[in-house]
Amino acid sequence: MSRPALPARIERRNALFQQWQALLTNRTKRTRTGEMIIQGVRPLTQALAHGVEIRALLSDGREQPSRWARELLESPPAPVVVLAPALMAELGEREDGAPELLAVAAVPADDLERLTPSPDAVVVVFDRPSGPGNIGALARTVDALGAEGLVITGHSADAWDPAAIRASTGSIFAVPVLRQPSHREVLDWVGRRRERGEPWTVLGLDEAGGRELAAADLTGPTVIVVGNETAGLSAGWREACDALAEIPMGGSASSLNASVAGSIALYEARRQRRAAAPAP
Repeated sequence: MSRPALPARIERRNALFQQWQALLTNRTKRTRTGEMIIQGVRPLTQALAHGVEIRALLSDGREQPSRWARELLESPPAPVVVLAPALMAELGEREDGAPELLAVAAVPADDLERLTPSPDAVVVVFDRPSGPGNIGALARTVDALGAEGLVITGHSADAWDPAAIRASTGSIFAVPVLRQPSHREVLDWVGRRRERGEPWTVLGLDEAGGRELAAADLTGPTVIVVGNETAGLSAGWREACDALAEIPMGGSASSLNASVAGSIALYEARRQRRAAAPAP
């Protein structure tokens, strides 16, 4: 079924604007429509660079746009809709004026087959995260440290919440990020990879893991599981992991932020792989 044509301009709040506005705060609307709002120069640039489907490009219609905006508007990836500046500021969640451009984009598919890992890949699982900002922060580290995907499991915050997208500074579009109902789907995926002869290890991060992270072998294909910010790993994940490891801490802190713990584990995996690499 074809989509209705978009208007060229929206000067005041109408039904279409309210649909887009709902994408900012209403997860059910994002799920039902399969759409999200992308705010910010870098997130939008990253989304375009990595093939995210843009369904509408929203402009504040300023007479002298930046070079970045002008180039996009000259060859737009989707129909352009000019919104009144006040409406753009509302969708951009900005108090300092309207952003030049925003995008309405399709939410990527939650399909584990989007993961196409290399022989020594690292994939990160974030189990039941409660904060979208932590999802975005971990996606940023996954991208920066060379992991090949981020899987969100269980009842969790939404990876496509604008706060998650902003926290990722666009990295959430640079690596596969997808949601799964539980640990079972991920373990089935791991099982299929093992049937192909790939020696995957599932490592859970735990405050009382019994051995330090540096003692775990992270040089082969590995799934690193990070638990909920407060409750840690679920019972299902704890039982499913091949090994548990802890990050040693000093001081008075009782725990690390979940995205920080995941970042430390990814850095350790990268360190071990560099140490194991043959000298040139």
